[in-house]
Amino acid sequence: MEISKIIKLLPYEAPFLFVDEIVTITEAGVKGSYTFDEEAFFYKGHFKNNPITPGVILTECMAQIGLVCLGIYLLANELDSSKQPQIALTANQIDFYLPVLPGEKVVVVSEKEVFRFNKLKCKVKMFNSKDELVARGLISGMLKI
Repeated sequence: MEISKIIKLLPYEAPFLFVDEIVTITEAGVKGSYTFDEEAFFYKGHFKNNPITPGVILTECMAQIGLVCLGIYLLANELDSSKQPQIALTANQIDFYLPVLPGEKVVVVSEKEVFRFNKLKCKVKMFNSKDELVARGLISGMLKI
C-alpha cells in the first residue's frame, strides 16, 4: 500500500491530525514525523506564558503514527476505496522524559509486538529534532474494517 493512501485513510483531519509523513513502514513497524503548529489550539492555556505540548496530545501523535498507520498498512489486503478503517485505542502506558515545544518536530518509531484477531500492540518511542528520547511506552488498539 502506498504511504500517501495510508495517510488519506486515517480517520482524522486538522486540527486533530498529527501525522505529516511516514518515513518507512513494514509489517514489523513504522517511522513517521509530525511538526507541532505554534498556533495549535492546545497551547493557548497549557501552560500560562510557557506553552508545552500536552502529554495527551503526544500520546495521540504516537498512536496515530505508531498504531493507526501501521494498522492500516497491516489491513491493506482487506481495504478498498469504499471501506474506512475504524480504530479504537484500548490501552496505553507512556512515560514522558522531555517537553515538546510549539513548532517542534518529533519522530515516532513503532515496533509491532502483537497483531492478532485485529488487536495491535506496539512499542512506541518519540524523539525530538536532537534525536533525544521524549517519550516511550506501549499502545494497543482494535482495528475494524
